[in-house]
Amino acid sequence: MFLYINYPSWIKPEIFPGVPFLGFLRWYGLMYVFAFATAFLVLKKVAKEGSLDTPTYKITEDDLFSFISTGIVFLLIGARVFSTLIYDTSGLYWKKPWLIFWPFDSNMHFTGFAGMSYHGGFVGGLLGMIIWCKRHKQPILKWIDAMVCAIPLGYTFGRLGNFLNGELYGRITTMPWGVVFPDAEKFSSSLPWVKEIAAKIGMNISNMSLVNLPRHPSQLYEAFFEGIVLWAIIWLCRKHKKFDGTLACIYTGGYGIFRFIIEYFREPDADIGYRIAKDSSAPIYTNTSLLNFSTGQILCFLMILAAILGYVALYFYNKKKSKTN
Repeated sequence: MFLYINYPSWIKPEIFPGVPFLGFLRWYGLMYVFAFATAFLVLKKVAKEGSLDTPTYKITEDDLFSFISTGIVFLLIGARVFSTLIYDTSGLYWKKPWLIFWPFDSNMHFTGFAGMSYHGGFVGGLLGMIIWCKRHKQPILKWIDAMVCAIPLGYTFGRLGNFLNGELYGRITTMPWGVVFPDAEKFSSSLPWVKEIAAKIGMNISNMSLVNLPRHPSQLYEAFFEGIVLWAIIWLCRKHKKFDGTLACIYTGGYGIFRFIIEYFREPDADIGYRIAKDSSAPIYTNTSLLNFSTGQILCFLMILAAILGYVALYFYNKKKSKTN
């Protein structure tokens, strides 16, 4: 009995692999479309509940579209900038920053923007929403609270896109839902630990020199916990918040906590490894210590800290405000 799952061979990054003029259409890009459409529909639902209306102005669909469009533009910019300047270790984009938004390789083949950072998107999207609210003289925290009701469900599609691309997979596992991703690092079948894992999962490696072992489908973990579960928590809390900004803090801290934990199952980028490590020689394909921290975990810790400090500050601000009134 096989205690692992082979990644489906029919799944390709391209939606129409091998079809002329359509090869540039990729599942990951399509998932972005689904993500933004879902976020807009959820935001529209929240707006219909009247949470964004004021005594002197009723929010229109054009306002919602303008708001989310501004956030998306800044999100994409931030996601790309973080990916190229923080996660890329070659130094290329620091030397040639104009390549950050250049979607072609050296042979002028269209590659799209193969590299986006969630944390960069978080910063960029937040900045975009603040700018829009300032420009349209709308309450910032109220609008951000409405937006975070929509973001997690949209985020779910992004991680599904990562799974369809066969990227950002997890560490080696013997769990029965472990997936053998085609592009994952292979290991020599002569290694004792490889033989041990293969025996546990019923994988025959007698005729293999290199073995591709099952990985945690960490993209799906993230889609479920950082997407669906976090959305459900925020959705249930949206009508019970004590002051504006509460949902923003729940989202920021909730995402940080879920992602921080899941990072223990997700393999760090090979060229970066651990930013902080108890053992600098520890392999990245398996978890050897809870004290080995990836870049994502450091950024998530900052998110958790920001959420706590933000909530405390808002609590005392509103408490003082209520006493004044």
